[in-house]
Amino acid sequence: MPRGDKSSYSEKQKRQAEHIEQGYEKRGLSEGESERRAWATVNKMTGGGKKSGSGRGKATNKGPAKKGGKLGGKASAARPAAARSASAKKAAATRKRRGH
Repeated sequence: MPRGDKSSYSEKQKRQAEHIEQGYEKRGLSEGESERRAWATVNKMTGGGKKSGSGRGKATNKGPAKKGGKLGGKASAARPAAARSASAKKAAATRKRRGH
C-alpha cells in the first residue's frame, strides 16, 4: 500500500478527517497543511486505519481533539487585563448595536 493511501480507513474516520481539516482551514492554514494535521489527529485518536467487523474496535482517544481547543487563548491571556477588558467592552457594544 503506497503512502497516503486512505483505503484502510473507515467512512467515519474519513468524515472526521474532513471535518477537522475544515476547522484548520477556517483558522487560516493552507489546504495541504490542514489535510496533514487532520489525518495526524485522526491517527492519534483512532490508532490508524480501521477495518469493520465485530470485536475489532478499540476505544477512541478523544484527547487530541480536545487539545486544540485548550491551547487557544494563550495570546489573549498574555495581554494586560485593561487591554482584554477594552476588547470585551468593544465587542459587547458591537453586539448590542447589531441586536444580538
